[in-house]
Amino acid sequence: MKAFYSIQFVLPLPPGHRFPMGKYARLRDRLAAERPEVTLAQAEPASDADLALAHTPAYIAAVAQGTLEARAQREIGFPWSEAMVERSRRSVGASVQAARVAQHEGVAANIAGGTHHASAAAGSGYCVFNDVAVAARRLQHDLMAAQGLARPPRVAVIDLDVHQGNGTASIFGGDASVFTLSLHGEKNFPSARWRATWTWACPTAPATRRIWTRWIWRWSSWTAAFAPMPCSTWPAPTRTRATAWAA
Repeated sequence: MKAFYSIQFVLPLPPGHRFPMGKYARLRDRLAAERPEVTLAQAEPASDADLALAHTPAYIAAVAQGTLEARAQREIGFPWSEAMVERSRRSVGASVQAARVAQHEGVAANIAGGTHHASAAAGSGYCVFNDVAVAARRLQHDLMAAQGLARPPRVAVIDLDVHQGNGTASIFGGDASVFTLSLHGEKNFPSARWRATWTWACPTAPATRRIWTRWIWRWSSWTAAFAPMPCSTWPAPTRTRATAWAA
């Protein structure tokens, strides 16, 4: 298995900043020490053309040049720096590379991705560019060109982070070629939620155990909804909450 990383660009964060930047190097080192069967590779940066598959040109340029408005930069949560730009590009590039490898080898990973709060024209919650959205679009474009497809192949984005993948849901909203699932904490960032194809907000314990049991039981219905049906018959986006079916 191949896993891609980008630890050489460390953001110059102010003292006391809450983001645990050192976790990426620790994860990479632990994998190298404990999982020698994993091939670790340094990520290449995503190009502007790659980023433009999921982000607006104006936003890409503003990030690259450091000209975002102060409020937009604060929403990202990092101060602007060249290292922030380069690391963000490589975080996306790692997911693009992993997706391409997985196409041929079945599985691959990006150990510094998951920037699911970034939308097409804005960053948020320590997410500058949306790596999963760019990788999904890149694969769709590559496969359409290679196989002469008239329609993009379908992609499923399964997001199990404790925070809702609002940026990913906003980018793919209304796109029948991408199935998005978000299972996240009910009372958590972000306060404004976007509709995914399927989305559940899980309450805190003790209901959590019942929720996960029901979630596993329903997994077959989600995969069935994704795989056999043509895009035009996918269920409409819903905001059904976990508490509606976990009681």
